[in-house]
Order: sequence, then structure tokens, then C-alpha cells
Amino acid sequence: MNCTPIGTVRSPVTEGVDSGWGGVVSEIHIDRELSAGLAGLDSFSHIVVVFDMHKSTWTPGNDLARRPRGRADMPHLGIFCQRAKHRPNPIGITTVRLLGVDGNVLKVQGLDAIDGTPVLDIKPYFPQFDEASGARTPEWVNRLMTGYF
Repeated sequence: MNCTPIGTVRSPVTEGVDSGWGGVVSEIHIDRELSAGLAGLDSFSHIVVVFDMHKSTWTPGNDLARRPRGRADMPHLGIFCQRAKHRPNPIGITTVRLLGVDGNVLKVQGLDAIDGTPVLDIKPYFPQFDEASGARTPEWVNRLMTGYF
């Protein structure tokens, strides 16, 4: 499989953190030769960003099953039950608020990607595709996500 980044994140956050992403305003600089692909995107309030978590690592002995964020109050879970950055394939996906489009630069809020992160794709947020009616999560998810966004 070959993936070529379409752009790069410019963020004030330079190291991965486990909270406070909701207030982070960052930019996605799309390669100039792809900027025509942004036509009409500014009419959406939210976009889905797919990115390469290029600084993450994967050690099966440590990461295949563990407690989310290493917290003792979390259950011991497999990686596919978590949104952790240390994964077999470090692909991130986050829905963010689109604050503006200026040429090839997207200004976004809530992107949990550090400065320099390669962006693989941008998709408009469609509630018909992206919102799951009646979705449920285990109780520990609410505790884990407190303060994240």
C-alpha cells in the first residue's frame, strides 16, 4: 500500500499530549498542486482529517493489550478497543471544526495531531455517514475522555 501525504499540520503542539485538544487551533497546509480540490469545502462546518501519526511507536508486548493511557482506573483492553496512538498502523482520524479556508491552508480547531504531522486525506463531515444513531460506549470511555477535547 502506498500513501502519499497531501499536506502537513502546523500546530502549536509539538509533542503528543492526552488532553486539551479541543481548544487547539492549527492549520493544515495542503500541497499547492492539490488546492483546487478544496473548492467548496468552506461551506462545511466540520471536516474529517486522516493523518499519519508519524511519531508513534508500536511494540506488541507493550501496546497490543494495555490500560488506556496507562491509567490504573481503566480496564485492560486490546488496542482495537482503544483510540491510542501506538497502533500496528499509526493512522489517525479526527472530526474537527473548520474555521476557514485560505488558498491551500485550512484553519481547524480540535485536531489532535502534532506539528509536522503528514495529512493523508480530508473529507467533509456528512452526518448521514459519520453520525451513528444509537451508538453506545462502555462507561470507562467517558472517564477517559474527560478533558481530552
